[in-house]
Amino acid sequence: MLSSLSTSYRPLHRAKRLLVWAVPVVLLLGLVPLQRQRLATLQDRTTASQSLEQQDQATAATLALAQKMPTFGFDNLMADWFFLRFLQYFGDDAARAETGYGLSPEFFKAIIPNDPYYRMFYLFLSGSTSNFAAQPEQSVALIAQGLERLSPAIPEDGFYIWRYRGVDELLYLGDAEAAQKSYRIAADWARQSSHPDAPHIAENSQRTADFLARNPLSKQAQVNAWASILGTAFDDATRQEAIDRINALGGSVFINETGEISIQFPPDD
Repeated sequence: MLSSLSTSYRPLHRAKRLLVWAVPVVLLLGLVPLQRQRLATLQDRTTASQSLEQQDQATAATLALAQKMPTFGFDNLMADWFFLRFLQYFGDDAARAETGYGLSPEFFKAIIPNDPYYRMFYLFLSGSTSNFAAQPEQSVALIAQGLERLSPAIPEDGFYIWRYRGVDELLYLGDAEAAQKSYRIAADWARQSSHPDAPHIAENSQRTADFLARNPLSKQAQVNAWASILGTAFDDATRQEAIDRINALGGSVFINETGEISIQFPPDD
């Protein structure tokens, strides 16, 4: 009887031992496809990242060439073409999340010298280069290069360009003295302009220049500069940053149902 039980127990014991070894093996084999899939995903991401970097390198080479090549009289066409290329570059959020906005000023080195008279170029230059690419020195230098060819009457809204420069100098470079000069010139140019925005901009710019003349660290001047960014921002993140900065400086932002923005300034400082 004992012998019979012992004999029947051996296969059962052997089966259990086999099961103990087999289960981990089966689990490991089951993980292999998952690991392969994960590896393939990582490889795809790496390949995509390398492709974006190569694309940026090719764009950088094209821009470097464009900055040196003759235009044969098609200056405006060249500026417009590279501005359209810039908009494609800047608007590709997925690519910019991978490689950043570092080429922004390079686009405008091919744009501003060929057409320094179109005000909206400077708006995108300032926003993309100072804010997104964190290169305000480049933005101010390119704005200065364009301003050398402008006058109070040409273009009619050229006073805005001095304000863009003042914003970069005050908020991103922390150079209140340079910003005070830029706002003062913006006010002077606006007083000489027939543009419908000119009277308001002249008053606003002169007030900011006066704030900075009295106090280079003026919170009111900084709120005014952030309000300019809030009013011209072309993405929600920049708008929210401007609102947060204004609130931190002691001001308040009010937006009504129609989207109209009003600012409550901090007390005199």
